[in-house]
Amino acid sequence: MLQILLLLLLSSTADSRSQRVSGYKKANACVCQLNSTMWLFPAQKFKYVLEEVHTCEGSLNNLQEELTFSSQRLPLIQDQFSNFTARLEPYNYLHFRGLYTELSLRQLGQELSQLQVDIDVVHSQLNNSETQKLSKEADRLHKHVNKMQTIDTLNMKTVKEKLRYLKNNVETCKSIPKDFRGHDRHCLRGLITNISDPITAKVSPHGKSYISGSWGKQAQKESDGQKNSYWVQPLLSSHIWGNTVRLYQTYEDLMASTNHRDFTFASSYSHPSAIEGPSAVLYGEALFYHCYRSADICRYDLETNEVKRVTLPGTGVGFNNKFPYCYYDCRLNSDVDVEADETGLWALYATIGNHGNLVISRLVWDSEVKSLNVTQTWETRLFKKAVSNAFMVCGVMYATRYVNEYREEVFYAFDTATGKEDNSLAIPLEKVAKAVASLSYNPTNKQIYMYNDGYLLAYQVYF
Repeated sequence: MLQILLLLLLSSTADSRSQRVSGYKKANACVCQLNSTMWLFPAQKFKYVLEEVHTCEGSLNNLQEELTFSSQRLPLIQDQFSNFTARLEPYNYLHFRGLYTELSLRQLGQELSQLQVDIDVVHSQLNNSETQKLSKEADRLHKHVNKMQTIDTLNMKTVKEKLRYLKNNVETCKSIPKDFRGHDRHCLRGLITNISDPITAKVSPHGKSYISGSWGKQAQKESDGQKNSYWVQPLLSSHIWGNTVRLYQTYEDLMASTNHRDFTFASSYSHPSAIEGPSAVLYGEALFYHCYRSADICRYDLETNEVKRVTLPGTGVGFNNKFPYCYYDCRLNSDVDVEADETGLWALYATIGNHGNLVISRLVWDSEVKSLNVTQTWETRLFKKAVSNAFMVCGVMYATRYVNEYREEVFYAFDTATGKEDNSLAIPLEKVAKAVASLSYNPTNKQIYMYNDGYLLAYQVYF
């Protein structure tokens, strides 16, 4: 009986499969052979199905996480998109005036491209009307920016260049003498044609370890008190700041490093009247230089010890190492450079408003009211960080660039009398060390003075 009940139980499975078997009687019992394999549990199939269930469950969890993340990011992207729209509003207004810059539009376009990628990712996950609307608006906005960049930028560049040209012409005509170049007969000969090899080479009296500073001969022709004086102004603090200048009464005293006098024009290296960068020039009875961490030019009177200053014009005048001389190696904090020539004093610097390009301002000292003034300003197209140094001769700014460890090259000239530029020059300038801290022309002897990593070099200029 037990065998029969087992047969019935097994035959009543879920799949209702049955099996007929034959048997025989043995010792009052029914004996039969039963094949039980057809009712074995499908373990392999069960394992496969279980793995599929786990995989599906993991995919659903990941999808849920992505949807949650996308739902969280969507408001952020909407805020970012609103921000782009708000940022574009000023450009739409300025679109009719051609005042926006190509760089600003290009940066905006790059950010919009990244935003488009983010929107596409969220849209592929959510794919609802809100993400579709965002995607279309971003695409339309991107096309609008591209149109502004490719079409209107040309007009903007043309207008801005014309504006710069007119501004320079106004500055040229504003207050210069009738015979601007008649101050010195040799100025009528035109641009510099050659520069000699060094005619003076000497280690700075403060030592070769002070690699940054400036030096030269007193530069004002009409000066009597300091007519033949030579000066050295090293930057003793971090090769950036200084507060003293050393004077020698004669060239022989300089070469022998004797009979000098030190003047202290600031009580410390961080005083507002301290010098910043290799920027000084001795003009008459005063030292002119870039004032500590400011957009100002200082004038230190050797006789009265009084310091006067004037702020340079321009939007975002570079100082504190924003627009130093660079080209090969950047000279720390060489943002503002004071120069002298036959026509007077000059300041060379760069501004954000002129896109980091060199700006030339003319300085005038009013001895009657004891004030330093800026009378004229010209904007060039020469990027200041692409220049190793610069100097003024006969109202013309000359710029240099690095050639190798022992040579610089005068490659550019800007004439303030005409507003014309010449970038085809190739006048060699020999040196004894790699980096140039300062270059200054002196109209009294037509020589250029270089502070060359602790070496003092002088050259003769030819026209």
